[in-house]
Amino acid sequence: MRGFFCFSSITGRRRWVGLAPTSQRIGLWSGPSRLNLVEVLLERERVSQAKTAIAFEGHPYTYGQLKATVYEHAALLARLGVRQGDRVALQLPKSMEFIYLHLAVLSAGAVTLPLNPAYTAEETAYFLHDSGSALLFTDRAGAQRAGNRTETIRTVLVDEPGTDHYRSLVERSRAEKGPESKPAYSTRADDPAMICYTSGTTGKPKGAVITHRNLVSNTAALYEAWRWTQEDVLLHVLPLFHVHGLCVALHGALHAGATVVMHEKFDPVRVCRAMEEEKCTVFMGVPTIYARLGPELAIRRPDLSSMRVFISGSAPLKEHLFASFRELTGFPILERYGMTEAQMIASNPYDPERRIPGSVGYPLPGVSVRVVAASGDDAAPGDVGEVWVKGDNVFQGYWGRPAETARAKDGAWLKTGDLGYRDPRDGGRLYLVGRARELIISGGFNVYPKEVENILDNHPAVRESAVFGLEDPDLGERVVAAVV
Repeated sequence: MRGFFCFSSITGRRRWVGLAPTSQRIGLWSGPSRLNLVEVLLERERVSQAKTAIAFEGHPYTYGQLKATVYEHAALLARLGVRQGDRVALQLPKSMEFIYLHLAVLSAGAVTLPLNPAYTAEETAYFLHDSGSALLFTDRAGAQRAGNRTETIRTVLVDEPGTDHYRSLVERSRAEKGPESKPAYSTRADDPAMICYTSGTTGKPKGAVITHRNLVSNTAALYEAWRWTQEDVLLHVLPLFHVHGLCVALHGALHAGATVVMHEKFDPVRVCRAMEEEKCTVFMGVPTIYARLGPELAIRRPDLSSMRVFISGSAPLKEHLFASFRELTGFPILERYGMTEAQMIASNPYDPERRIPGSVGYPLPGVSVRVVAASGDDAAPGDVGEVWVKGDNVFQGYWGRPAETARAKDGAWLKTGDLGYRDPRDGGRLYLVGRARELIISGGFNVYPKEVENILDNHPAVRESAVFGLEDPDLGERVVAAVV
């Protein structure tokens, strides 16, 4: 097979990259033009259909069952009039129904709009109308919370009986299921797959349009960086309405042909038990989860011999938490860096000895990173600047907002709004120091909140800190810290 050798800073090893036929390439992007994430995840002969794909709260579902049920739900969407490109909102608790519907929507060429079940009626109405959603799947509690604000959107309740509701519709689709029920998978690589709304700290939330190319290329990059295998067992405790729990965790495990042990909610006692009893190998969490898990691990001391990696993201991992978790378990947490508009950007190396607290590691395979000074030129090595990202992971743009998309991108480069620097003495290892809008300028000096927080958090009397700037008549801004 034709191909080439490449060296990965993350895996720390040389790897042969074979150039498969264009229709099979999904990693270092060259094509194909027709692409669908669900086809990549579920239509593979190398994964046994009898193998457990997801064990949700103790109930196992095989890869064969998952695929068949996704087919049924795709037929259900067709019955409801969903067409390619339609936006379908899912505002549901963490459940198999959410997973079936999400994968069915993508397989049909429609676009998933994952929504937090805790959103207020006003928030939900805004997302539905801004995206132009054609259909909303929710439950009775969600419908009651929304009141009449979503009455113009066709709504299907997943927990409501009746001939025109979800369960009955699924049963009809199952009864009518025929040999030609497999989805057409007619989407192209740059067709939208998801719209994920970003937090609106500087205005109304914006819908980031994520394509099939974005999803598949990022999943393939993580497969290489984190060395996923079919033997892996992921313990999943994250929400599914967020990129972390859905795209990184669930998509990543299914892409590998691994098994997902899924808990509806995070419970440190249950996590300790599951890691030992289910022989889990991979765990993903946010720093808050690790802070709450640590004391329980110290008490219960579960057998972690099957575990191979603990991964953290979605918020900065404090250096003292990294150190305390390593001392307790022997595992240095693997911190990675991502954002809604680019999914995963960088990761600490897989080799535990090469992970450094305070750093987010190196760009993922196929991802390029620049650090840009205020002048628009590349910052000098080691100097702080805005982190820019380029690759097949970068989103298409903000839904219906061409002007804001233009401000966020410079050609193929995404301006992340994060400030950071790369260490030229360590192969360009990336460090983040905060958000550009959080920069404090005091007496003409740039003060980065994260650097001050790291110093405060290392004090034995400090559990957590937050640093920010307040207006000062003399200095312009003065540095203020809230300490717990």
